[in-house]
Amino acid sequence: MSKAALLTAATRHGGGLMQAAAAYPDAPRPWLDLSTGINPEPWRGPRAPEAELNRLPDPGALVALEAAAASAFGATLERATATAGAEAVIRLLPLLLGVRSVEIVGPTYGAHAEAWRAAGVATRLIAADQAAASQSGVLVIVNPNNPDGRLSRRADLIAMARARSAEGRWLVVDESFIECAPGDSVSDVVEPGLIVLRSFGKFYGLAGVRLGFMLAAPDLGLRLRALLGDWPVGVDALTMGRGAYADTAWRTRTEAVLAERVARLDEQLTRAGFQIVGGTSLFRMTRTPHAARWFQHLCRAGILTRPFDHTPDGLRFGVPIERDLPRLVRALEAFG
Repeated sequence: MSKAALLTAATRHGGGLMQAAAAYPDAPRPWLDLSTGINPEPWRGPRAPEAELNRLPDPGALVALEAAAASAFGATLERATATAGAEAVIRLLPLLLGVRSVEIVGPTYGAHAEAWRAAGVATRLIAADQAAASQSGVLVIVNPNNPDGRLSRRADLIAMARARSAEGRWLVVDESFIECAPGDSVSDVVEPGLIVLRSFGKFYGLAGVRLGFMLAAPDLGLRLRALLGDWPVGVDALTMGRGAYADTAWRTRTEAVLAERVARLDEQLTRAGFQIVGGTSLFRMTRTPHAARWFQHLCRAGILTRPFDHTPDGLRFGVPIERDLPRLVRALEAFG
């Protein structure tokens, strides 16, 4: 892959270390991946035992996982449906809801628009201040927003959910990063037209496990389960999800650690001349007139960040752990 092709590909989503390594074969190894908002220090509880890997996932374990997740979210069990990542729900929502129009508060995570457009649904991006007046069949809000961390307040979302439910319209709230702003979650809210998406992999640092949830009216959950089949997630997801969601001490400790790390990252990015325009404790959105040059410079140092086509002066940084911050600082100081 050429350097120009990598820059274009990287605007779609984070990750892609193999592509980056191919485009920059002389970059130091191992690569430091700051292109995503995934916690670099994952929850380290047990994986599934070997005996469970040798058989099909148990339906009782799925119920136990959904119960543990619902409890952590403040939701009821009957509203929780486990999936292989929030992405699985995003791609199936057009089939589940069968609407003619969708509006998405943007710019935001591109998979939402991709899914609706691929299904032939009229799709429009709108500004945050237009959301409350939306008359589309579905309104999608990512909260906190990816990539800029913009927050929609809980009270505003509840009001929109109630109004849209009364009109027979849907509100989809993607809470993939809500652990960074738990006070604004609406996972516990019960409205017939409200659908909440949750991601396991980002805050818990286990994106490869592929686990997510849809919180919605029970009949919609049953329809989703019918589409997913009898084994929607694997045994590692069943085991690690149950353990992690029950580990409240780890969650509390991690919230504090991430807050400390992001403060140190902000200091270094500001010193290097970046304007920090938003983010969460898992990523920072910056602006610089030299975003493309910075992306390429950091790639040469073996550090992958995230550029954007809709914001050419934007560059997003994941939050590194303590031992990786000096490497980033050296690369920032070497820019010229």
